[in-house]
Amino acid sequence: MRTVNLEQLRPGEIMTEKKRCPIVYFPIGPLEWHGPHLPYGMDPLNAQAVAERLAKKNGGVVLPTFYWGTERERSPQMLKDIGFNGDEWIIGMDFPANEMKSYYSNEDAFGIAVREYLRLLIIQGYKLIVIVNGHGASNHIHTLERLAAEFTAETSSTVYYTITTFLQSGMQDFGHATATETSIMGYLHPECVDISTLPPKGQALRNLDFAVVDHESFTGNPNSDYTVIHDPREYDPETGKKIVEYSVELISKKIQELSAGLNI
Repeated sequence: MRTVNLEQLRPGEIMTEKKRCPIVYFPIGPLEWHGPHLPYGMDPLNAQAVAERLAKKNGGVVLPTFYWGTERERSPQMLKDIGFNGDEWIIGMDFPANEMKSYYSNEDAFGIAVREYLRLLIIQGYKLIVIVNGHGASNHIHTLERLAAEFTAETSSTVYYTITTFLQSGMQDFGHATATETSIMGYLHPECVDISTLPPKGQALRNLDFAVVDHESFTGNPNSDYTVIHDPREYDPETGKKIVEYSVELISKKIQELSAGLNI
């Protein structure tokens, strides 16, 4: 095809590709604070990049990226593990020190919007709908997983949910705005990364000051002083490239398996 991006295709091109390969990719993620050094679109930009590479490798078209997502309040224990007192009311990554809030949707509204999008894709005749999610919030993930299971069970289409990064690759942590996400963005959109907005190297980064938080803190094993372990100032675009490529290969295997079962 001339391009895999549906919004850039003419009707005849869309119909021809759908007849050849009735797969559509649905990249999704919210506009969200990722420290002062990364763009607000970190999650959806990552999802879009992975979705485009999947389409080029496996066929099908990519929807315009859905810049939307949800988050919930942090539990008292997680707040303490990050470095708060534990009695604060904090939604997602919207820490008090941040300059801006994230664009989080209400969980119910998010589910309704995604549900309607899936309904429209089924009406369009796509046999395999691949939700490519770039956001790690548990309630966001559970909503997408539930809708994927429901539409697969109750319609003639298969909806497959996946996320853009996988811990089993051994190349990254599942932190927020740490070295992993900075490396990914350093590969995909280097012009969007500016580590000069962080303190100079050698100065510790506190979770509370920049909302840069390690996987270890999220899972109850923080540094004793609640500072960042996987320093974003040590990011590596080449590692970011390897993470993206690993994800594309892993997801492609599942897409090929599903395609064979659906006779696509």
